[in-house]
Parts: sequence; structure tokens; C-alpha cells
Amino acid sequence: MHAADVYDYAIVRVVPRVEREEFINAGVILSCQRTGFLQAAMALDTGRLLALDPDADVETVHRHLGAIVALCAGDPGCGPIAALPYRARFHWLTARRSAIIQTSPVHTGRCTDAAAALEHIMDRMVRR
Repeated sequence: MHAADVYDYAIVRVVPRVEREEFINAGVILSCQRTGFLQAAMALDTGRLLALDPDADVETVHRHLGAIVALCAGDPGCGPIAALPYRARFHWLTARRSAIIQTSPVHTGRCTDAAAALEHIMDRMVRR
């Protein structure tokens, strides 16, 4: 059994009305440098989104969240960002933005299974 690996993660937030600074957690991006792991998981609670903004464009939000998952996977259909090394993609995805899709500050953890850590954070921070 090997020692625990260090990973970085950020929570993906949907901020339907940026001027109000209200948000809901919609997903997680997790990267483990030693293993080359980069993956995102999303679980948008549409009811909570519409409670914050009844006029939110749910289809567009889903499309943008799906793009994050595809960028993490290196999907060639996502353009030149998807071709960057995985750590550069992680840093690009977690850069500060003032937009409807934002990320939390990057946090660090330790695990022996990055995919299990991603699911654990999703359960703790995103899923109800």
C-alpha cells in the first residue's frame, strides 16, 4: 500500500445573479499531480437554482457545467484549452472569474484513491 497522495480541489459554484453574490454548489474539480488525475463531477440542483433566480437559463448552466467535465477529460472538441497539460487545465478552470460559473478557492487534501475522494467531496459539499 502506498502513502496517501496530495490532491487539489475546488468547488464549482453557480452564481445566477453575480451582483447578489448568492451561489449554490454544483460540482467539484479534483486534480492529483502524482497520479495525473483530473476529473470533475457535477450535480446541479435545478430547484435550488430556480429558487435563487426564477429566470435562470438552466439549459445554458448545464451546458457550461458539462464543458468543465469535458475539459477535465481533455475532450478534443473543447478546443485548445483541452489540449493543455492536465495541471494547466486545472489552474485555468479554477482561475477567479466574475461570471455565472465560478469556483471556490483551491483546497488541498490527501487520499489513496482520487476518484473516491472526488465522490466523498461531492457527497459532502454538493449533493443534498
